Amino acid sequence: MTMTHVTLKRTTGTFSAFLLGLALACKPGHGQHRAPAPSAVAPSSSAAATPTNEGPERVERKERAMGTNVDIIAYTNESVDIALTHAAIDRALQEIERLEAELSEWRPSSEVSRINQKGGTWVSVSPETLDIIEKAQWVARASHGSFDITFHSMGDLWKFGTAQAANPEPPAHEAVRRHRALVDYRRVEVDLKNGRVRIPRGRKIGLGGIAKGYIVDRVVAVLRAAGLHSFLVQAGGDLYAAGRKPDGSRWTTGIQDPRGAPGESFAILELEDHAFSTAGDYARAYVFGKKRYHHIIDPHTGYPATASRSVTLYAPSALTADMLDDAVFILGPEKGLEFADSLEGVGAVVVDARNRVWVSPMLEGKVVIQRPPSDGL
Repeated sequence: MTMTHVTLKRTTGTFSAFLLGLALACKPGHGQHRAPAPSAVAPSSSAAATPTNEGPERVERKERAMGTNVDIIAYTNESVDIALTHAAIDRALQEIERLEAELSEWRPSSEVSRINQKGGTWVSVSPETLDIIEKAQWVARASHGSFDITFHSMGDLWKFGTAQAANPEPPAHEAVRRHRALVDYRRVEVDLKNGRVRIPRGRKIGLGGIAKGYIVDRVVAVLRAAGLHSFLVQAGGDLYAAGRKPDGSRWTTGIQDPRGAPGESFAILELEDHAFSTAGDYARAYVFGKKRYHHIIDPHTGYPATASRSVTLYAPSALTADMLDDAVFILGPEKGLEFADSLEGVGAVVVDARNRVWVSPMLEGKVVIQRPPSDGL
């Protein structure tokens, strides 16, 4: 099936700089979306390299942050020994803690919480908070509202994960309709000149669909500044791989089988100086009345999106991958892939609601489909 070309209008000023910085420029065109032929080639593990006394040594740290598991793997080099590598990772973890305290809507003292608490008034915020909200507003406009940070206005209605009830069931239709009326990214005002943000009284914003990618990129910047050039940063489903492993091979990561066991993949993807992010209907979900309900809410309906089972985004930065995966998931395979493929350096793998696999042309040769995804509710 031939996909029609998506044209994204270029903007001037700050947004032009943003688009240039993330390489989000429109491609001249694209062809058909098809899955590559299955391959029996087994993935190489991102932790496969064995350190030697003479070559680079592997350093790994695992922590819990941002409500997920954070894993950093780095290799030493001629300029950065083990001690310096550990020190760099320490600084990276401190940066995670600092930004999480600033950006999390679940922390009462965060800047995002202050915005939510002071609806109807302008709130001065740090450059980081201003930057990430500005970028969130860009993708909201570009995706026609499929990504919308005001979805948090429905946060107390749908409960998943640790907030989930013992016997969960979907909320009443009238309650969804009432809360859905509060979701509208166009009501968020960003004053770049004075560094402040305002939302209407009674509305809330949440950065859960973009903040992890932003923070992963900041971690990458800290490690690069320390002189490291071969490393992997993963925070839940958001990942960035820098350079190659010491043996010259690229980093590889599995794509989760949406109906498989945790950690069970149906495909693998090679990475080098690129990011990867997956949005799926399996991580925080429940089944009620033979229907799956999950945490990726379609802002247009107020209900969990139904067009996809999982979406994996491949992009130049973790921020780009993180902020696009939910939008592509909600748009579905056809419109979603049109959107992803219109952006430079971006590709996607989509498992749709009928369990079919869709792959961007640019990912052919980079992604290997090892088997069909498992089927099921």
